[in-house]
Amino acid sequence: MIATLPMYDRPELRAATDALWGEIRTALGRGPEALDREIDMWEAWQSPDLLLAQTCGMPFRTRLYGKVQLVATPDYGLPGCPAGHYNSVIIARKDRVGNDLKTFAGQRFAYNEALSQSGWAAPMMHMRPHDMLPGELVETGGHRNSAAAVAEDRADFAAIDALTWQLLCDYEPLTEGLVEIERTEPTPALPYITAKTEDGAALFAAMETALGALSAEHRNALHLRGVVRLEPSAYLAIPTPPGPTLVQDRLARA
Repeated sequence: MIATLPMYDRPELRAATDALWGEIRTALGRGPEALDREIDMWEAWQSPDLLLAQTCGMPFRTRLYGKVQLVATPDYGLPGCPAGHYNSVIIARKDRVGNDLKTFAGQRFAYNEALSQSGWAAPMMHMRPHDMLPGELVETGGHRNSAAAVAEDRADFAAIDALTWQLLCDYEPLTEGLVEIERTEPTPALPYITAKTEDGAALFAAMETALGALSAEHRNALHLRGVVRLEPSAYLAIPTPPGPTLVQDRLARA
């Protein structure tokens, strides 16, 4: 069996993440003793041996739906977001304060990866009403890397998962030179999934029990208020914009 919770697994949070998994395992009555922190995420998500993992909303709706079960959605209590939702924080350097989002049209945009809801899909959809596109696209491989690219003037702006942004502000000095420009519309938060053959209802119940047993210190560290049950349709309804390659090609032809 495979259990992995890599999405917000910062070194400062590993004790809390391990404690959460320990409580889930106890409530469920089975599962691996430790989380797998070495396995490739796509290998884990698609494995028939998957017991529990967290994925992103965009991979779930574009590639995993129908192949896995949606178990639960975390509620991080993020500002301006309904229960079980999150959004993206669009950031820039502080020396750009006073400029609204439209001033970043044609500017260098850092994004973590093409299949990221918060790093790519949400900001691209957010730019549409402004009738704008970024200029050079800077793929970084991670939200922290995107924030660092902006801080180090390798990009002009980026979109960061709102919980990741809070954690960066909590732990990373690089945010001292950055400022929030806007936030995107909320969408369902990063879902917990399991294999099609598993008992999703039992897993949800175990997660609820685990959160009730988890210490306040660990819950606060994880910013985890609880879990909610959303229908897959809540994820499938989120629009998917063109990917970076198509956007870059369009910009090249402009």
